Amino acid sequence: MSDDIFNVLFLCTGNSARSILAEAILNREGQGRFRAFSAGSHPKGAVHPYSLQLLKTMNHDTSFARSKSWEEFAAPDAPKMDFVFTVCDDAANEACPVWPGQPMTAHWGVPDPGAAEGTEAEKHFAFADTYRMLANRISIFVNLPMTSLDKLALQRRLDEIGRNLPKAG
Repeated sequence: MSDDIFNVLFLCTGNSARSILAEAILNREGQGRFRAFSAGSHPKGAVHPYSLQLLKTMNHDTSFARSKSWEEFAAPDAPKMDFVFTVCDDAANEACPVWPGQPMTAHWGVPDPGAAEGTEAEKHFAFADTYRMLANRISIFVNLPMTSLDKLALQRRLDEIGRNLPKAG
């Protein structure tokens, strides 16, 4: 792993909601220690408008936000990733590209807010709830003692973060 700044890639199928939210959260929470990116196996080509609206409401810069393929990060000139996290079940079950440098990986699946049904308020709540779940996981992640954990212990902690998140309620 790199000594200064860790590169982290969040993967989802469409790269329009969950992975975009995670990228924004980590770039704020991990500023100076982490650099986040996001991509999709089948990018939708546009970021979901509710994702952009929520990020703006939470005072995130949204100029980074674009829906893109994970192939960009498998290219020889792409940034070397230290961590790759899937945030949707579909992407976790797909055959991923081979990432140069063998980054650590984990599955941090959260429900797709873009699939939420109901009133506009219920749909917006789904995005806010997804943001909350990702923010909780990312907060735990950025506070891990990276330098004092061996690779196996770190992998266990990454897997735990994906499994042991309290449900909304």
